[in-house]
Amino acid sequence: MNKYHKTLSKILENGKLQENKKGNITYLLNQALELKPIDLLELFESHGLAKKKLKDELGLFMAGERNTEAYRGIGVSWWDYCGPILVNSYPTYFEQLPRLIEKINKEKRASKNYVLFLGSNNTESNQQPCLSLIQFQIEKGKIIVSAYQRSSDASLGLPSDIYHLYLISKQIQLPLKSITLFLGNVHIYENNIEATQELLKGGKATFNLNVG
Repeated sequence: MNKYHKTLSKILENGKLQENKKGNITYLLNQALELKPIDLLELFESHGLAKKKLKDELGLFMAGERNTEAYRGIGVSWWDYCGPILVNSYPTYFEQLPRLIEKINKEKRASKNYVLFLGSNNTESNQQPCLSLIQFQIEKGKIIVSAYQRSSDASLGLPSDIYHLYLISKQIQLPLKSITLFLGNVHIYENNIEATQELLKGGKATFNLNVG
């Protein structure tokens, strides 16, 4: 069982129930998930990720694309519920990434923490980023990526976020040591419980998107 599956299993076994307007969830608070390259390989080989769509989505994020029609153009429809424009969402912050990555590659300072903050308070938003912070640190010539997520849909969003972080790490001209996620609230929606159980048994699973 890979580390991601262990997280899913832990939620199912020890999680608490919470009522949510998007559907009830089983959740855990303040969990950490550290993934080394071998762990990432195990996850990406065993989990059905839409890798091309996620790569193209990240490209649009980093280009600052806010028009949801552009995302539909690459086959990504999960932003449609937000309306025609993504307001104060991922593109607002990810468009800063190219400059930050360029700075990291130029400086490569082990004594400096490079940070991207996502989200602002008291601003109009149709989808506040669940991923709140990404930090890049250099240790012994390797890059360590740390990320904080205020909220994480473990069945659907979490694997996609991990893959995005992996793609970002590949743009840094240093070997990757680890990606660690600190999950403020990591959860499985009630309508995805059975599919998650099937996934953990080694079967194929289809998850439902919960938005609102």
